[in-house]
Amino acid sequence: MAGIKLGDDADNIRWDDVERKIYVGCGSGALATVDEKGTRIGDIPLDAHPESFRLEPRGTRIFVNLPESRKIAVVDKKARSVIATWTTDDAFENFPMALDEVDHRIFVVCRRPARLLVLDAESGHIIGKWSTVGDCDDVFYDAATTRIYATDGEGRISVFQQLSPDHYNEIATIPTRKGARTSFFSLATHSLFVAARRQGSQAAAIYVYDVQR
Repeated sequence: MAGIKLGDDADNIRWDDVERKIYVGCGSGALATVDEKGTRIGDIPLDAHPESFRLEPRGTRIFVNLPESRKIAVVDKKARSVIATWTTDDAFENFPMALDEVDHRIFVVCRRPARLLVLDAESGHIIGKWSTVGDCDDVFYDAATTRIYATDGEGRISVFQQLSPDHYNEIATIPTRKGARTSFFSLATHSLFVAARRQGSQAAAIYVYDVQR
């Protein structure tokens, strides 16, 4: 088994099923590209460290959160360069991101202030802003139920229902555990897995939430 040096703070990772490549956000500003054989084939430069990013399943763009430079970068996979940058307006610390490719919507949760931003994936225009959980680390969009799930370090899951591509309502706030902000939504099982680190007498745990359709 071979290892690949990626530099400091290698974080989010995505698999491109069409091109059979792996993208990893790392360093002070780059998306490292690795082929399926494990060979690093190049980097796409960015002007700040990338946090969550999403690939268009049927397109050529990658949407990348750059909280240090207070924007979202739009990368073209073919050109291997940034083709646009979009503002998060008056909300900062944009870490998590989700994508609704059918309706051309990008969901970004900012921590300061705690806001869910919905952007048009074609223009970058902010469709709307909604108050949500603080210290958010992960957000997911479930196309089957048209719901958004956001998890935060304060110990909550915020659930939004999409009424239309331009309108969303928070329909539930579910308590978890303080510090349990890292999560994963499984399309196969329609379950939300929330990881809680060890704190004091509380052991580390993974909470599993079944999604009602």
